[in-house]
Amino acid sequence: MPQGYFYLLIAIIGEVVATSALKAANGFSETLPSILVVVGYGVAFYYLSLSLKTIPLGISYAIWSGVGVVAVSLMGWVYYKQALDIAALIGMAMILGGVLVIHLFSNSTAH
Repeated sequence: MPQGYFYLLIAIIGEVVATSALKAANGFSETLPSILVVVGYGVAFYYLSLSLKTIPLGISYAIWSGVGVVAVSLMGWVYYKQALDIAALIGMAMILGGVLVIHLFSNSTAH
């Protein structure tokens, strides 16, 4: 895996952890989840910035946000028992499809 994509993966993980912890932070009234939010977003933005050294901004952000949306939705389904209807599942499949098209077919990405 090229280094830029490794950094992007870490950024995505940080963003998913932070966003998933937002609900548990309960308006930043719960200490541990609040710490996870702040640290997770710090990690996410730091590593996203490192990925931008080799991956174009638009491509990096599209992958980061697209994969993040799907991963956070799945975390909400698993940990918070939030329902995902067929429209949500189709939408997430389309997002992942878009990320794959960018990664596999775009000449704008750093392979």
